[in-house]
Amino acid sequence: MKEDFLKYQTQTTPHPLLLEISHAKGSYIYDTNGVAHLDFVAGVSACSLGHCHPKIVAAVQKQTEQYMHVMVYGEYIQQPAVAYTKLLASLLPSALETTYLVNSGTEAIEGALKLARRVTGRSQIIAAHGAYHGNTMGSLSIMGYEARKSAFRPLIPDVSFIHFNIESELKKITKKTAAVVLETIQGGAGFIMPHKQYLKKVRERCTEMGALLILDEIQPGFGRTGALFAFEHYDCVPDILVMGKGMAAGLPVGAFTSSKIMMDTLQHAPTLGHITTFGANPVIAAACLATLQEITSGSLIQETLKKEQQFRRLLQHPFITEIRGKGLMLALIMENAEMANHLVLQCAKKGLILFWLLFESKAVRISPPLTISEKEIAKGCAIILEVLRDFKQ
Repeated sequence: MKEDFLKYQTQTTPHPLLLEISHAKGSYIYDTNGVAHLDFVAGVSACSLGHCHPKIVAAVQKQTEQYMHVMVYGEYIQQPAVAYTKLLASLLPSALETTYLVNSGTEAIEGALKLARRVTGRSQIIAAHGAYHGNTMGSLSIMGYEARKSAFRPLIPDVSFIHFNIESELKKITKKTAAVVLETIQGGAGFIMPHKQYLKKVRERCTEMGALLILDEIQPGFGRTGALFAFEHYDCVPDILVMGKGMAAGLPVGAFTSSKIMMDTLQHAPTLGHITTFGANPVIAAACLATLQEITSGSLIQETLKKEQQFRRLLQHPFITEIRGKGLMLALIMENAEMANHLVLQCAKKGLILFWLLFESKAVRISPPLTISEKEIAKGCAIILEVLRDFKQ
């Protein structure tokens, strides 16, 4: 199967990890040799409830027996999507009341950009240096990392950039600005946290200038930072909220949420202002609903902060210069890129799955399922420390 994988399936890097998967359950992925791999990555924050959570599996199975795809987005009334968007609205600030379900986080970003231009009648988009919002052309245009996008120019016009956390640059937001797009916590750049008042100041400047604020919660959303969404930590409510990854516990989905008044602009001049065939797919929506119910009905969100402290307590080592992030969205910042690569690759040999971040070469991702146990955290941290102990500089 390895030969077929390399021949018939397009690769995105010269050196894929090539773990051949048999099955996955809870916090573990099992290879075809029967070896269990403790998962500290959760499909890059997507498998929020671990692998094959029984409530998600049951919801998917039940829905597939009733109906799957029946019509393009927005025409038929389908219970899973209606129930999900209603529950989501009940958990969000009142201004975030209507949700458009799509197929991925990057598609949600595309829809949010279109909505901002449609609502404001303006064209300028402001994003942040170091930002990552996906890889479709609009998302790529607001990526703040030139080396990753220069090969694909020309991109969409009228995009400007500011430095995250630099308040003096907020003056670049003017009455020509349609929207400011920020990750609540910068992911690819190395899990950069906003300074305490930064997002609030961005919110104030956007309101003053009549620009919309789009917050990208694709990575930190759905309980990963100790709140349902990370913006709740910062006294800052966006005009448009973008989400994805962890919202269906491992199935492909994205969404953007705003006020009904703004979302209704997608209905006219032109009609079908944003359209998708498979958005709000009932099987995916059933998984979304079961995931949100499970995350919000118990103590999983609160427990992420306790588990964060366990990681920080256990991962004390001279080679780890910093642990960035919040909750179960953590990045180990190593002394150099060589050490980060060594840690990921050697831990893989010892049955622990870690991963890299896109733009910060010294960073190692830790974003396990929210359901990970304290015992599993201790086991994985012990492997990390063992690898670092044996590292030869």
